[in-house]
Amino acid sequence: MLTLDLHPIFRNTRAVDLALREIVFRAAATGEDVVEIIPGKGSGQLKRRVLAFLNQPPIRKLYVRVESDASNTGRVLVHFK
Repeated sequence: MLTLDLHPIFRNTRAVDLALREIVFRAAATGEDVVEIIPGKGSGQLKRRVLAFLNQPPIRKLYVRVESDASNTGRVLVHFK
């Protein structure tokens, strides 16, 4: 499982977008089953941004489903084919 913790870069919009794009494409290319993205709990703004990124049509084609961890709302799991 690949993990991306957004805590260190959450203030840099460009870095967040680049990191998300990088991990999604790496997982799709290497056949990874699950990617864990940690936006943190906070106000929920970063998590909404992550979900909006994942919902873009070219990105949406790369994975099967997205789930928010019920026991930890600051964690998003992306399941690949």
